[in-house]
Amino acid sequence: MPDWLQHTFDDPAPIAWDVLLIRLALSLVFGMGVAGIYRGTRGASNITATFPATLVLLAVLIAMVTQVIGDNVARAFSLVGALSIVRFRTVVQDTIDTAFVIFAVAVGMAIGAGQPTVAVVGMATVGIAAVLLRDRPAGATPAHRDMLLLIRLGWSPETESLILSTLSKHATDVEPLSASTVRHGAAMELSFRVRLLPAATLTQLVSDLNRVESVQSVELRRQS
Repeated sequence: MPDWLQHTFDDPAPIAWDVLLIRLALSLVFGMGVAGIYRGTRGASNITATFPATLVLLAVLIAMVTQVIGDNVARAFSLVGALSIVRFRTVVQDTIDTAFVIFAVAVGMAIGAGQPTVAVVGMATVGIAAVLLRDRPAGATPAHRDMLLLIRLGWSPETESLILSTLSKHATDVEPLSASTVRHGAAMELSFRVRLLPAATLTQLVSDLNRVESVQSVELRRQS
């Protein structure tokens, strides 16, 4: 049997306890660093509650897997087959999140392989890139002011047309959200998501809507 094939099935030398503990501890610290970069560069509305913790655990687990594999090729293939059955129950919907998953895997693998320098330089580089490309809040400029509009009225086709015509003067992207009856069917309440134009003012919009016949009340709220 060739030497390379025989060595493939040999058990790797045991890892000293202190080295193992240091590597796993470092993977925990670096995993928390990955999660910190993720939290700092992603909008709060885009973060799944458990995803940062997943990144930390993933870094530690990959470091453990790297220790188990060592230089044993056969064991590496066995672990790949075993881990292939693992699936996320929650679909990663954003490609940025997928990149952070790979980031955590790479950091954990670097620590597990005894190459902390790679992990440090990699975290610094990816961290800078993530900061430069971080999410920009949609409401950062006056041109992107998303509001929730609630209108109570005595409904008629003419009234609805007048409301939409009035909204077009003050807002873009008028999106109907819901319609419901109130006062035992005597009135109707409509809700819209609107994006105010840069020159639009709240008082003028409410005033113009109140001038529409059959409009009983108008409420305008800033979208959170």
